[in-house]
Amino acid sequence: MRADGFNWKKEQYMKIFLTTLLIGIIGIFFSCEKQAVTESKKAKWIENAFLSLESNNYPSVKAISWWNEDFDNSYLKVNSSSESLAAYKNGVNSATFVTGANISANKLLAPILGIYHAAYPDFGGTEDVVTAERMSNFETLVNKNIVWAYFSNNWYDAIQFPSAEVSTINSAGKMPFIRIMPRSNFDEGGPDPTYTMQKIIDGDFDVALKQWAIDASNTNIPLLVEFGTEVNGNWFPWNGQYNGAGETSGYGDPNLFDGVERFRDAYRHIIDMCNANGASNITWFFHVDAYSEPNETWNTIDLYYPGDNYIDWLGVSVYGPQKNGEDYQEFADIMNDIYPALSNLSDKPIAVLEFAITELE
Repeated sequence: MRADGFNWKKEQYMKIFLTTLLIGIIGIFFSCEKQAVTESKKAKWIENAFLSLESNNYPSVKAISWWNEDFDNSYLKVNSSSESLAAYKNGVNSATFVTGANISANKLLAPILGIYHAAYPDFGGTEDVVTAERMSNFETLVNKNIVWAYFSNNWYDAIQFPSAEVSTINSAGKMPFIRIMPRSNFDEGGPDPTYTMQKIIDGDFDVALKQWAIDASNTNIPLLVEFGTEVNGNWFPWNGQYNGAGETSGYGDPNLFDGVERFRDAYRHIIDMCNANGASNITWFFHVDAYSEPNETWNTIDLYYPGDNYIDWLGVSVYGPQKNGEDYQEFADIMNDIYPALSNLSDKPIAVLEFAITELE
């Protein structure tokens, strides 16, 4: 009896142990499955993005630039998971994505064949912490060189040409891509207290802008420059919402909306200042977001456009969800929405100046 009782208890303990072990294994399995699914969503988005770029559905797209940063825990970096990094490396490894710049008369032309590969290689939260190491780290990470390195020239307290940043990028063998950001602080939304489009038009900053242009010319290297990033988005103060919005009687042509007209003329003024002061070594980009915010008749990209006589390239931001919970769209779905508008605007080459997506749960 005693032996049988002992064996019975032993069997029960063994059953409990095996059941507990099995439950634990199942839990680990489903946890891993969930993690794999989470990571594969971003990886799949990246994979599909590269496939769509190679599909020839967007023949005017001649450059791409990944936004490699994790601002506000957005997990946009290509190495936010091993799957995502592998998808990016596999996609960009194609011969379609080229790393040699086609330059003529100090202007960047579209590549003879293929699509340029470039990046914002995580130059910090203020987007201007430019180092050779950060560029090299990104190239090593994705196993592909970049044509340009993209960074912000924040005006903050003063308008100054970013000589040190340009020198660092040029010394690393990359083209400096300068985002002129007319903002006195890093806050999003609302008008800027200093740098309004009207003040730029009126010449309030011409002394500083003239020196900016002279310094740009004195680099004697090809520069890529944009003014007013993602202008059709009201998260930036140069958006029409903060410069006249849908009014028509406060500035310029009474048949045009004041907000967009002021931006257009401010951008023209800056380019005219650069041309007048010898900065013919600049390739000018016009950069919009794929979707206008607010979605109003006065906030369409064509109304902001300075014109083909001023602009060399069109640029667009194409983001999947930047945080969990945001609406999910494939890269191709977004491009299918914005590409016709860009193509109707001009036959200039198009650069996807920013694209990225978060890791999704």
